[in-house]
Amino acid sequence: GGTSEIQRLQMTTQHGNNVSVFAVNGNFDNAQTGVKKVFANQELQEQLKKQKIALSSANSINWGRLVPQIVYYFYAYLQLTEQKVIPMGQEVEFCVPTGNFGDILAGWYAKQMGMPVKKLICASNQNNVLTEFFETGRYNANRTFFKTTSPSMDILVSSNLERLLYHISAGDTDLVKDLMNRLAQNGEYQISQTLLEKIQRDFSAEFADDSQAAQEIWNQWNKNHYLCDPHTAVAFWVADKKSTAESCCVVLSTANPYKFAMPVLQALGQPVPTEEFEAIRLLQNVTKTKPPKQLQELENLPERFCVVIEPEEIEKAAVNKIAAQ
Repeated sequence: GGTSEIQRLQMTTQHGNNVSVFAVNGNFDNAQTGVKKVFANQELQEQLKKQKIALSSANSINWGRLVPQIVYYFYAYLQLTEQKVIPMGQEVEFCVPTGNFGDILAGWYAKQMGMPVKKLICASNQNNVLTEFFETGRYNANRTFFKTTSPSMDILVSSNLERLLYHISAGDTDLVKDLMNRLAQNGEYQISQTLLEKIQRDFSAEFADDSQAAQEIWNQWNKNHYLCDPHTAVAFWVADKKSTAESCCVVLSTANPYKFAMPVLQALGQPVPTEEFEAIRLLQNVTKTKPPKQLQELENLPERFCVVIEPEEIEKAAVNKIAAQ
């Protein structure tokens, strides 16, 4: 229940013979924590190694997810210079819809590699744990969890923030371990004022709730004829509040609006049907835009996977699937 229906179908209709899909009963944090526990099981790793098998992740637990994300920050910057929006060397800002903190961390790595970045603006939805952290240095996951219209940002434990803390503290592994242990045991931690000031040199943050994101979807369509999804809308709203007038600000669009046709239709003041693909057709008709072929095709694909597991069953499900191959 933590994804849109289109996102769910993208997974349950996978047709590869070497693919298996399990739904986890819980939110993103439950799923990611469960996966990390499997990776941390050294006994399991040794057993799999004997079978010449290694576990990996496709999300930003894996450094390989961040590497290509670094590239498109440079690509965006080069587009700005080629289009004469800015001269080469001028600093720009990036506003990034943020949940697990991977995409925006890639932008920070781009800055460390020499790209002229004035500020990275962290845009959160109503699960705004990061906004408080960047303002106060306190990370507090002990709060109400909200299911929003931007589900890929419905996260209370932003995994990649650990990487930033490691770099900002000059590789102080004892400090980072202590902070992560506090988070695991108490659901919160506090960094020093010195570390906070270092982080604030590169980052600022703000959040938008569902109503503000909906207003931004309406604004972008009616003012700029740009159709955006709720995640991107959060970033547009935050960019308007946090970007500086003298800087060019790039908003990262991280999802296709047709994955979230129902809230987009509602934001545009249109009637919202109860069926997902009818909503896609209505959105196409209203905006005269075209949905991706891959999403349209989902309507007629059979659902192959329907197994729901608990977070503590992730290891068992993975190992059993490996054994069956």
